[in-house]
Amino acid sequence: MSTALGAVMLLGGALGASAQDKTEVTFSYLWGGAEGAALEQIITDFNASQDKIVVKGVSSPDMTKQLASMSSAKGAFDISDNFASNIASWANQGILLPLDEFGLDTADFPESAMKQLVVDGVLYSVPIATHNFQLVYNKKLLDEAGVTPPTSMAELADAIKKLTKVDAEGNVTQLGLGLTDISAGLKTLGYAHGGDWNRDGKPTPTDPGFVEGVQFYFDNVVAPVTPAAYNKFVAGFGPYMSDQDSFKQGKIAMVFEGEWRAKFNTEAGMDWGVVQVPGKTPELNGSTWADVSTIFIPTNTQNKEAAGEFLKYLISPPAMEKFSHVLANLPGRLSLVDSATYDDLPNFKVWLDALKNPNTHGLPPALYMAEYNADLASAFDSVLQGAQTAEAALQGVADRTGSYSQ
Repeated sequence: MSTALGAVMLLGGALGASAQDKTEVTFSYLWGGAEGAALEQIITDFNASQDKIVVKGVSSPDMTKQLASMSSAKGAFDISDNFASNIASWANQGILLPLDEFGLDTADFPESAMKQLVVDGVLYSVPIATHNFQLVYNKKLLDEAGVTPPTSMAELADAIKKLTKVDAEGNVTQLGLGLTDISAGLKTLGYAHGGDWNRDGKPTPTDPGFVEGVQFYFDNVVAPVTPAAYNKFVAGFGPYMSDQDSFKQGKIAMVFEGEWRAKFNTEAGMDWGVVQVPGKTPELNGSTWADVSTIFIPTNTQNKEAAGEFLKYLISPPAMEKFSHVLANLPGRLSLVDSATYDDLPNFKVWLDALKNPNTHGLPPALYMAEYNADLASAFDSVLQGAQTAEAALQGVADRTGSYSQ
């Protein structure tokens, strides 16, 4: 009896020691809901795949809390996610762990994504999902107006005219082309006109093509209905991607949108389609820009090696494919572009194909981005209000770039 009891105690002790030998990694992620559930399944799969590391997931959407943890002597997590726009600033603050030591193979990641995650030649973050903007349209409204989806800038201008409606009192009742994200839409038009608001890693708000793209929107959308009527109409738009969403409600016939719209539009029962962004010239067709959802390790992690192993698992093709599909986001790997996994997402192929399109631009990892985007937003508002031409408003931004953080 005593021998059997001793054996049980020895076994229990061994199991306890085994559990204690595992390195615990805390993965704090910004997502919740179905996205958070997808991550928890990936965590479960990782934990079951090996016996040296146990990952615990924590849904924490508070970015201020995230940054505070990274800035402290001992952080609350070992690995987390954010967006490419913060990488340069955080790397400059010394709160991101360089990832080069982990020997990651980045050849499969899109160039438009990678150029946003490498600062001064050092890799600080990796993509778990990517995003780009294409021209989404309401099939019903286009059919009623006898409009085919535009494939050139001239066709886009003509479609906008035919799809814009104003009542007898001068009130706008439908816009041919709307902006659910003003900055994203106008920047996309800038690229479509051959412009670049960050050329050669420097702010270039007066780049001729960029100015032309912003002016195109004013001339073809705002001016024909008057700035007053335009702004009165858009002020009544409901919350984005809700039952009152302006695109869902048929208040706008076309819009530059990201791939996440595929899932929302379909679940909303909409009859919709998408084409690549029309260019000013055929060579510029498909011009757009990429944003990146990233994974990083903070400098103050207490479990660097174990966090690195989990990071490798998160960005592996199977895990990335599973996660991006649940979110209806684009994968961060070129090898997944033709995966049948995404076939159940209607019209998704247009966004997927853009990952391999050389006209998909990536933004530089620059410290000035926050200031620059704030100034651009102010300039865009001035143009849409009819207070300034695109040239004058963007020249005002150019006059301020000399004071930006470098």
